[in-house]
Amino acid sequence: MKKRVNIVGVGMNRASNMTENALEAVEKADVIIGAKRMTSFFPKLKKPVFISYDPLEIKSFLSDHEYTNAAVLFSGDCGFYSGAQRLLAVLKDDFDCEVYCGISSPVYFCSKLKLPWSDIKFVSLHGKTANIARIVSSNKRTFFLMGGSVTVSDVCERLCEYGLSDVKIYIGEELGGRDEKITFGYPREFLNTKTSSLCVLMTENINYEKTIRSSIPDNEFLRGRVPMTKSEVRGLSVSKLQIGKDDICWDIGSGTGSVSVEMALKCENGKVYSVEKNIEAVKLTDENRHRFRCDNIEIINETAQSAAQNLPAPDCVFIGGSSGGLEIITDIVYNKNPKAKIVVTAVSIETLSQCVSIFGKYNVDPEIIQLSVTRTKKASNHTMLNAENPIFIIRSEKNE
Repeated sequence: MKKRVNIVGVGMNRASNMTENALEAVEKADVIIGAKRMTSFFPKLKKPVFISYDPLEIKSFLSDHEYTNAAVLFSGDCGFYSGAQRLLAVLKDDFDCEVYCGISSPVYFCSKLKLPWSDIKFVSLHGKTANIARIVSSNKRTFFLMGGSVTVSDVCERLCEYGLSDVKIYIGEELGGRDEKITFGYPREFLNTKTSSLCVLMTENINYEKTIRSSIPDNEFLRGRVPMTKSEVRGLSVSKLQIGKDDICWDIGSGTGSVSVEMALKCENGKVYSVEKNIEAVKLTDENRHRFRCDNIEIINETAQSAAQNLPAPDCVFIGGSSGGLEIITDIVYNKNPKAKIVVTAVSIETLSQCVSIFGKYNVDPEIIQLSVTRTKKASNHTMLNAENPIFIIRSEKNE
């Protein structure tokens, strides 16, 4: 018979937060395994203890010893940013595993605040970074699990930097423990705050974005003297990329950053790399990413050919200006990700022909759209038609 391993969520900071079934699984175990903070909750049981949270180390220990019924402890709940899934993946073929749920930090915290948690966006900053401003902008409530290098002060600084200083925040420290502390206020009040390492933070944004905007009117962007992809062209081009929430995007020749912004609004959990060699355009892209609260845009002030070599593999690429390096950039994109989606805009027949030739090297038959936009314009008592220059939108995607 396989040895039994009970994977147990111990809840918040003390054994008194555990479910009855979870507590019973620990009491019946031959050995208790977990991080020191978790195993210290059960001194009265006088069980053998193995201090570890490394899956391979735990598997090796269980294989080398005669224990037939082990309890492996994890903080909070096993299904909420827990190491339980990694352990299950290692043990599932050789051991009889059972998972016992615990009380997770957002459930406990929201009960203390008397707030619902069914509409919350969950983000882990435990050893990670995140698009804090973008996520908070697009969600009514966002729960951040802290514990990494990003502190409460860092989160508040980012919110203030991106115009979110009026968002309400709630901070929970040492939840469920004797030193439990809950505070709330606004980001500007916590810019220099130091908190416990066992900490959570929740934002409440009553003015959150209820839609993902597309074809944003041109006059909402700061423009200066830098060329900008116009609203209708921008909206169609970005929609043709079919950007996912977690996608990595490149905007080659970002100009004012208008395309970068619309990309960033779609890839809330992803990243947009805006490549621009013109320093004035770089400044405008930076101003516009702040204007639209897109901290998931990273700006690279280099030529496209130089920058592309060092960027992570993209899912989606928009090329609005390549400075003659279209073929090299396309080669780099497909070498990094053969399934990347590429959209190129062109105003001349020569550039269109070049695109067809380049994509033909990769056996791709691109989708080509010629878009002509005409707006109305008042002239005295008459409404005149004011036509923009026609533009080609070329979309390439390899299906194999």
